[in-house]
Amino acid sequence: MTVKTVLVVDDEQPIRELLTLYLTKEGFTVHEAADGAEALIKHQEFKPDIIILDIMMPVLDGLEVCRQIRKFSNIPIIMLTSRAEDEDRIMGLELGADDYVTKPFNPREVAARVKAVLRRLASPEKRPEAALNYSHLTIDMAEHTVTAFGHEIAFANKEMDLLWHLASHPGLVFSREQLLESVWGYSYCGDTRTVDTHIKRIRRKLDISGNSPWDIKTVWGIGYKFEVKK
Repeated sequence: MTVKTVLVVDDEQPIRELLTLYLTKEGFTVHEAADGAEALIKHQEFKPDIIILDIMMPVLDGLEVCRQIRKFSNIPIIMLTSRAEDEDRIMGLELGADDYVTKPFNPREVAARVKAVLRRLASPEKRPEAALNYSHLTIDMAEHTVTAFGHEIAFANKEMDLLWHLASHPGLVFSREQLLESVWGYSYCGDTRTVDTHIKRIRRKLDISGNSPWDIKTVWGIGYKFEVKK
């Protein structure tokens, strides 16, 4: 079995050491970078299978690193953010990051997300060939398109997967933990905010209002559901 390589990028040495120690124990080869410029050099040098990338760093921040890497590579990127950086999390997803983990984090959670992303890449699931059609809304997984009120809207992969999962089960309530397992491919490890952030982005892109014939409803204390209004 081929050993997978992880590039850990963070300007805080204790965080790099913690992740390196834990990921090495999990069987990964780990390289480190202390700032964004070094990250770009190490990416070219070692050709890692996945990058764990802090947002707030000197020289080049994580957002700029993500932006530059996405010009020539689809390597999976997991962003590290603080809980106060909601807009940065959203920007990271818009630039093409695959996921994020908030600080302080459990290294077990980071390892679980790394494994889940690499597992999906090794065994990609076949996307449904059919399309979902609701009033003024079409979700076509085969074509990777979402059309709402006559306008085609760009969706990132995980946004598309999450919307499809909810819309293909109208009326059913899914907990955040269930959505993490079904859409992201890993079990709950202590932080479900990635689900909330993706739901927020989907709602904003669809421009859901009180007049929409469908909605993504928050079921307080449980999770979310796709609701078709009568």
